[in-house]
Amino acid sequence: MTDQKRLPPLLKLVLELGPLALFFFANAYADRFGYVDDQRVYAATSLFIVATVVALAISYGLIRKLPIMPLISGIVVLIFGGLTLYLQDQVFFQLKPTIVNTLFGVILLGGLYFRKNLLQVVLDSMFELTDEGWRKLTLRWALFFFVLAALNEIVWRTQTWDFWVSFKVLGIVPLTIVFALAQTPLLLRYDANKKEA
Repeated sequence: MTDQKRLPPLLKLVLELGPLALFFFANAYADRFGYVDDQRVYAATSLFIVATVVALAISYGLIRKLPIMPLISGIVVLIFGGLTLYLQDQVFFQLKPTIVNTLFGVILLGGLYFRKNLLQVVLDSMFELTDEGWRKLTLRWALFFFVLAALNEIVWRTQTWDFWVSFKVLGIVPLTIVFALAQTPLLLRYDANKKEA
């Protein structure tokens, strides 16, 4: 059986974070292209939708499958970005991170409840952990997703659109990276290969 194709890590990162970076810059600099006030929001949202679809298409073109998390996130981007543009109401787009993160948290907890290792599927078998290691890592990520959902709710309901956009890019992304790196001791402790050695 042939190994599944995988995207190189750097390309995967670009495809997953690229649309978000474009959204951030479009929102920041749209006024230079004649978009003012609310028009910036809709121009940035439109670009984000297009960039998300393009990133998913490139990913599929290269490995003939769509990664689960970017696919779910992309579907929600299309739905809530589309509602934002159609109804001319940015609130729909601001709700997207809350819904996506809550959905991921619920799915992971549901997997734990039904004894299904969904995080391993999501991470595309990047790690080989013992069953206990997967359970602990899954619980941590599920709780982290709920924290991200709560943070998004607090920020978009109490701050300006521009602050929310900056927080989405300059707050959530580094926070996620720090959280992921903080799981290294768990990954090392429950490494299945180490247990077999």
